[in-house]
Amino acid sequence: MGQTSRRDVLLARRLDLVANVSALTAEALRLNQKRAGIEMDVLRLELEIGRSDTSAQLVRDLHEAQERAAAIMHECAACEDRIVAAEGDVEDVDRSLATTDGN
Repeated sequence: MGQTSRRDVLLARRLDLVANVSALTAEALRLNQKRAGIEMDVLRLELEIGRSDTSAQLVRDLHEAQERAAAIMHECAACEDRIVAAEGDVEDVDRSLATTDGN
């Protein structure tokens, strides 16, 4: 494969990888917004429990919200790991591009 066609393949691959990083970053932002909303629910429920007699339903709601928050935090961490891996792939392509003519 000639240098120009190799470079074109690498540039197309880099474009795909950057699009993937962008999509993963958008997903991470969405998850973080969802996590923040759930954390607000947790705080609201804690305040409600503190202001009134502890209702069994409020306690159940609080535990459910805490479980949802933990699940979202796990999803956030997994998404961050995928972003790091995708960024590593971009760096690999960038190193390969640096070895081709035309820099």
